[in-house]
Amino acid sequence: MSKQADLLKLTVTEHKLANGLEVCLMPKPNFHQTFAMFATKYGSIDNEFVIDGKRRRVPDGIAHFLEHKMFEDEHVDVFAQFAAHGASVNAFTTFDETAYYFSCTSDVKDNLNILLDFVQRIYLTDENVEKEKGIIAQEIRMGDDNPDRRAFMELLAAMYQKHPVRIDIAGSVESIYEITKSDLLDCYSTFYHPSNMVLVVVGGFDAKEMLEWIEQNQSRKTFGKAPVIERVYPSEPEKPGSPRQEVHLSVTQPRCLIGWKEPHGTSNGRDLLHQEMLTGVLLDVLFGKTSSIYTELLDAGLIDKGFSWEYELTEHYGYTVVGGNSPDPYALADRIARYVADTRNRGIDADAFERARKKAIGRFIMSLDQNAYLAKTYLTYRLRGASFLDTVDALTSLSLADANRRLDEHLREESRVVSLILSNQATG
Repeated sequence: MSKQADLLKLTVTEHKLANGLEVCLMPKPNFHQTFAMFATKYGSIDNEFVIDGKRRRVPDGIAHFLEHKMFEDEHVDVFAQFAAHGASVNAFTTFDETAYYFSCTSDVKDNLNILLDFVQRIYLTDENVEKEKGIIAQEIRMGDDNPDRRAFMELLAAMYQKHPVRIDIAGSVESIYEITKSDLLDCYSTFYHPSNMVLVVVGGFDAKEMLEWIEQNQSRKTFGKAPVIERVYPSEPEKPGSPRQEVHLSVTQPRCLIGWKEPHGTSNGRDLLHQEMLTGVLLDVLFGKTSSIYTELLDAGLIDKGFSWEYELTEHYGYTVVGGNSPDPYALADRIARYVADTRNRGIDADAFERARKKAIGRFIMSLDQNAYLAKTYLTYRLRGASFLDTVDALTSLSLADANRRLDEHLREESRVVSLILSNQATG
């Protein structure tokens, strides 16, 4: 299937292979760089599932653990293979996906084959699994001491009472040591089947030739029957579990994050895109660098230029996070709470909303020249059932009434949570 988005001047070819793998190709004839991303719809929240009629509950952190082990091979050094062909490679695990990617300006076919081959095989031994536990345990301990990461995870732990999004993506030191080779193999065979994966390639190549390379690679491999996966998530209460979390660390600068919990996610991809675009414009009006509160807080010395906002929405959960470093995190949290309440009462300024909406459209158009961002964003939306290419339509359709309605339903006092990272010497 080929789509031509005239406004975006972007050709997208989508194709589903016989083994179930979804392929998305975005050729850009005038670009030298090619960026490829191979991802599975499998993240840290997928710790309970039903497969072949059997319900499984596996230790937290397996998706991230598998990401680490995929780069290990009995015979070759995967990083050296990519380097030999002028490519850089990396991977990441989120709450709901795991992705492997490379960027190169030459030897595209070779790098593509290396990517597909190393992700579609796994080398595990009892010895290398045990060795990895120590490495990941140290990574977890370092994360616990990182004020940015700790503030974020404490916020989610307060916000969510039961949903596994409240658990660190890497798991805990205790859960990591519970993982067995058998657990890893079971999760790999379940979630790394081509039918649960998407490949996106963006850059300087011919789409027909690229698709032939991919089909040739996949035809050399045999995969079992596509598993029918039923993901199991606990019923999450609408309200947060705790209004405030405080942690004392050895930091010179306290950190304050304010979050609002969505009562639920959204199951429809188009609805997800619309809600994400609408909430993003709303948050930019409220907390962006051109907002009145940003200037006020900066002038008062309550924030630095790292102050920012973030919105995340999936089928099963969603949240807004606002904040950053602050010498007086209590005052910052109180000031933002009053500001949101005042804005709810008076409504959003029409001119500010229109500027933010047009800015979002401009940002999106500019992002199409960034191959890595385009591939990552397209893929994430695809895994969540939405189309990144519908972004302009979604933004164009937004209205001031939509934004005020969204403000009322989302940024409610009863949904608000505060996470504070304080100095070991701080009191309050």
